[in-house]
Amino acid sequence: MSSQDPSSSEKSVSVVTGGAGFLGSHLTDRLLAEGRKVIAVDNLITGSKENIAHLADNPDFEFIEHDVSTFIDIPGRVDFVYHLASPASPIDYLELPIQTLKVGALGTHNALGLAKAKGAGFLIASTSEVYGDPLIHPQTEDYWGNVNPIGPRGVYDEAKRFAEAITMAYRRTHGVDTKIVRIFNTYGPRMRLRDGRVVPAFIGQALEGTPITVFGDGSQTRSFCFVRDLIDGIYRLSMSDSSGPVNIGNPAEMTILQFAEKITEIIDTSSPIEFRDLPEDDPKVRQPDISLAKELLGWEPKVSFDEGIRETIEYFRPRVDKPA
Repeated sequence: MSSQDPSSSEKSVSVVTGGAGFLGSHLTDRLLAEGRKVIAVDNLITGSKENIAHLADNPDFEFIEHDVSTFIDIPGRVDFVYHLASPASPIDYLELPIQTLKVGALGTHNALGLAKAKGAGFLIASTSEVYGDPLIHPQTEDYWGNVNPIGPRGVYDEAKRFAEAITMAYRRTHGVDTKIVRIFNTYGPRMRLRDGRVVPAFIGQALEGTPITVFGDGSQTRSFCFVRDLIDGIYRLSMSDSSGPVNIGNPAEMTILQFAEKITEIIDTSSPIEFRDLPEDDPKVRQPDISLAKELLGWEPKVSFDEGIRETIEYFRPRVDKPA
């Protein structure tokens, strides 16, 4: 493996692109807890310094504000590159379509170039969106997907599909030790309240006492994985001999309407549920087959939905506008 044992005399150094984002900041915490030095790189287009403020005085942590779509220069030792930089919510990639494509293409190229130059390991955070609106259920890693390349969601879906392709090209051509993780719906503290994803949207609306907006009839399904479980899966993959792709997510599936009803029950809100038109190319089903993760990584989610969603609600509670 390219990354060195943190128990060695000199600590292993990891670069996390998107390190001030939701997942990137949690991964940074995990790597530091494992005894590694971490250099977080983020242009803060969707990330926030608030997510890493608690690390300001940590001598093993460094933050570099930089757009990885341009050349990445990290002096000194680098043992592993985790490439998580990308807008990741529908609101973000619909408002930032070109930036999303650039970070998926140019950003991944630059991050791979850094790993190649340093002789470092590399992990790309891909997504269940590579499966598009899937025709098989649940989704397995050998499924090639059903993606509309010219639809509004295509900027994110195809950026990640290209990122996987160039990652494999660097593995085959340059011998870079690469890993591909396909991340399914993840939730938890440090999500942005207004990022457009269903978990913060419903929690925010319920806490504010405003209508909970369900798209379509709410029969479309999602599978929600708590962030600590997700990060554990990513870490295990990066430390394994597997190159992936490996699905990491929670196979416990529920409809969007069931999720909305669960939120109203836990928060005990007066918010009514309102139905809106379904966005174009919105997937009807989304559920990971995690057989590979279990077999190769000994990983499966441990945090129950009830436990995880209550912790997430408490994170959002002081961050919302309370009803009058």
